[in-house]
Amino acid sequence: MVAASSFSFFTSTLRSVCRDCDPAHGAPGSHSRESGKLNPEANPPPSPRGSAPALILPRRAPREGGGSLPAPRGSTNGSARIRAPRSAPRVLKTRRAQAGPFPEHAKLARATPPARSARLIAPSQMDSETPTQAPTQRYFTWDEVAQRSGHEERWLVIDRKVYNISEFHRRHPGGSRVISHYAGQDATDPFMAFHINKGLVRKYMNSLLIGELSPEQPSFEPTKNKELIDEFRELRATVERMGLMKANHVFFLLHLLHILLLDVAAWLTLWVFGTSLVPFLLCAVLLSTVQAQAGWLQHDFGHLSVFSTSTWNHLLHHFVIGHLKGAPASWWNHMHFQHHAKPNCFGKDPDINMHPLFFALGKILSVELGKRKKKYMPYNHQHKYFFLIGPPALLPLYFQWYIFYFAIHRKKWVDLAWMITFYIRLFLTYQPLLGLKGILGLFFVVRFLESHWFVWVTQMNHIPMHIDRDRNMDWVSIQLHATCNVHKSAFNDWFSGHLNFQIEHHLFPTMPRHNYHKVAPLVQSLCAKYGIEYQSKPLLSAFADIVYSLKESGQLWLDAYLHQ
Repeated sequence: MVAASSFSFFTSTLRSVCRDCDPAHGAPGSHSRESGKLNPEANPPPSPRGSAPALILPRRAPREGGGSLPAPRGSTNGSARIRAPRSAPRVLKTRRAQAGPFPEHAKLARATPPARSARLIAPSQMDSETPTQAPTQRYFTWDEVAQRSGHEERWLVIDRKVYNISEFHRRHPGGSRVISHYAGQDATDPFMAFHINKGLVRKYMNSLLIGELSPEQPSFEPTKNKELIDEFRELRATVERMGLMKANHVFFLLHLLHILLLDVAAWLTLWVFGTSLVPFLLCAVLLSTVQAQAGWLQHDFGHLSVFSTSTWNHLLHHFVIGHLKGAPASWWNHMHFQHHAKPNCFGKDPDINMHPLFFALGKILSVELGKRKKKYMPYNHQHKYFFLIGPPALLPLYFQWYIFYFAIHRKKWVDLAWMITFYIRLFLTYQPLLGLKGILGLFFVVRFLESHWFVWVTQMNHIPMHIDRDRNMDWVSIQLHATCNVHKSAFNDWFSGHLNFQIEHHLFPTMPRHNYHKVAPLVQSLCAKYGIEYQSKPLLSAFADIVYSLKESGQLWLDAYLHQ
């Protein structure tokens, strides 16, 4: 009687535990691996009277040799012993291993907790002959996706699958803002453009998957051109089959060697010819060339366009931008990927953040600014003061202090260490020749000259183009409206780091730069077919268009400010 009453108490306790586990407060439910919830509909048949149900206790490891767990207190024979299968703890171990080899992927895997096994599962539920309940597929409309673009909820669509990035965007390896710029939108084409190992990335996206578009929903928003998107994706597949996404490592090695040789030549100029004015200026010009060309080279590594694995690209990126230029790689990633995701989109492209504090950019935004009677600067004269606060001031007066603030504020200690090696090398090599004051003077002149080079080259492709808020256009349209090319020549290619092919670079950001001219005719044919303007101009004309566009937008602002 004592044993029977004790066993009755034990089984009633088990039922209460199962009711707590089961959302329906019924008998123990089956476990859904996809949802991580108990299924109250799959109830096991009642156990024979007087026999203890076999149970799976995945939180408790079995004894060696498959030994059984001890029988409940009060049991008088071995028939009431509870046996735990050996496979239960292995399931948990396998799910822990799915986090992936990288820290970012481990965090991503933890974003959606793995399915927890029920504390008590009847053996009939684990029977291979018993059909399992398939997970319910959730379907969404574009209106539902578009509503999740704010700070609280952020969804996006890739290949018709809907992903919830509300929490993950903070851990996104490419930066929180670049992925958030596509919240509420289709992000298939930027996803294809930015990632070189798409299979690995898709593996860790499963924890973010919440459903897919309803079958009656189109694959793209109404603001996008379906035919153009489909044909561009065919073009991308053709480009990959042609091998144009594969880099020639000799090209980049020679480019790096010519930078290092120029760096040595700058020091030899002072060491051989002395520190008088002419050798000093010649040294400054050589070092400015080193800095500009190293800027184009780090751009290649930052876009993952040199090596087939991210690891080597990141390592060389740190070396070139950190040790050769003294800037943080994370800062470049944070700024530049946003620019590529939404070029010339106000509020999303940091390259046009100068509007409206310093400049009135674009025809649409300038008129809006004038109608609102905003006047932070005399914008009708901005084409004149651009020569004072644009090319000469951007690097030495803004970037130079901001990069240190960025690295320290965001605790990018690895980037900061790479940056310090640049200044240590500069001091050790030039202090014996110039002294402390001479080094400071040389450094300022180099940054001053580099700033002119950098601003004219980077702005000639974008400032004269269409600037507006994000209108959620398709990938091809947004890139073609915001970028233009400069004619190909040996000098233009070298001087601009092949950014004279800005259109091709924006359409295929991971493509090695030496292949831009090969894909350009294909892009031109695509643009001609769909009536999209493909702009290409001489280098000096591109420089002049910066000034002309500033003058035009400044005048539009003034007219709206005075008369609208």
